[in-house]
Amino acid sequence: MFAACGGGSDGDAVTVDPEPTLACGASETSTATLADQDNALVPALAKPARGIPFTEPTYGTSMVRLTDHAADGLSGFARQDYSRRQAFNANNTRVLIYSISGHWHLYDANTQQFVKTLSGPAADAEIQWHPTNPDLLYYMPTNGLGMQVQELTVSTGATRVIGDLSARLRARWPTANAAWTKSEGSPSADGRYWCLMVDDGSWGSVGIVTWDRDTDTVLGYLSTNGDRPDHVSMSPSGSYCVVSGDSARGTVAYSRDFSTVRKLLSKSEHSDIALDANGDDVFVSIDYRSSGGSLFMTHIPSCKRTELFSTYVDQTATALHISGKAYAKPGWVLVSTYADYYAPNPDLDTRRWLHRKVMAVQLAANPTIRHLAHHRSYVGEDTYWAEPQASVNRDFTRVVFNSDWGNDTAPTDPLDIDTYMISLPAW
Repeated sequence: MFAACGGGSDGDAVTVDPEPTLACGASETSTATLADQDNALVPALAKPARGIPFTEPTYGTSMVRLTDHAADGLSGFARQDYSRRQAFNANNTRVLIYSISGHWHLYDANTQQFVKTLSGPAADAEIQWHPTNPDLLYYMPTNGLGMQVQELTVSTGATRVIGDLSARLRARWPTANAAWTKSEGSPSADGRYWCLMVDDGSWGSVGIVTWDRDTDTVLGYLSTNGDRPDHVSMSPSGSYCVVSGDSARGTVAYSRDFSTVRKLLSKSEHSDIALDANGDDVFVSIDYRSSGGSLFMTHIPSCKRTELFSTYVDQTATALHISGKAYAKPGWVLVSTYADYYAPNPDLDTRRWLHRKVMAVQLAANPTIRHLAHHRSYVGEDTYWAEPQASVNRDFTRVVFNSDWGNDTAPTDPLDIDTYMISLPAW
């Protein structure tokens, strides 16, 4: 399975292969009070024009259509990237938007106007906004090829390499060819610590590393011996490298030097890593193998698991994404649900309180749930791009999600997808 070799600083050796010292288990159960289980119908609402604010008819939140891909000449769609990525820059003035051509674009979050197409990042460049400077972002060569981390000054287009790991990784693993998170990871909340998986030229896994941006040093090396993770990510505090996979090890949290490890889940599911109300790292995920298909959180330092609520309601189930990027509003995550179905008859529409929504969920037993919007996106077979994949900004005052505005009707053009924004008052 996993064998550790390296840690502490560049070139140091780890002498043991850590096995999970803690298997995190459930110790606190939630019932999610009925007051939060709003099952309001989804009223019909014509597709709004871009830039004209409107009130979400069911929950009263302030919304606006952020993009108009057809008017702006963007190929296929204009959608925000993913729930586990921060879409907003540090001062909430710019939003990252992706089009099917592989180009990345900037929109003004206040005027909803197209700003520019970025020069440099292309396709899966794993773009990460700088946590405090709104004019800087980090990116990697497509799919991590080249094994570099680059910094882009948005206003000027100037790019510089802040970390070239290629020589160090090839010295450790001669076949190393790419270093990335495989589309779903983030650095620590302050942008300093990064967890990256390393692939060879055939996309076989050779290892995992943690890297310190400030000192440009590799803090730990972990050989995977071909056991490829689904994705990796650093925890917000920078204390843990979380490796998500479907092998016997499942999803685990390693210390930065890979000397200790604890098991979070037996599989890789949709998840994110957030901060709880005390500012501690928590792994938030769905567990389809539990009796209730629970949304849960695990406090990584203590390994304590808390069930938030069941997603198996009256023989229904749903897919969902989680965004834990509100680091300045610890104790909350954003959840967007889609592709719900009724187990005895998948063709029968039996929507329940949590389905087809964007909602804020408190990270606590018996959590408060704030319903923000119905996303109105039709997500059927082969409509991945229409998944809402909602993402929250740092202080939970703005949310973006993707929608074809299908109102549960299959669109004539499955790529006719734009980005919508919810504005919330400072809580």
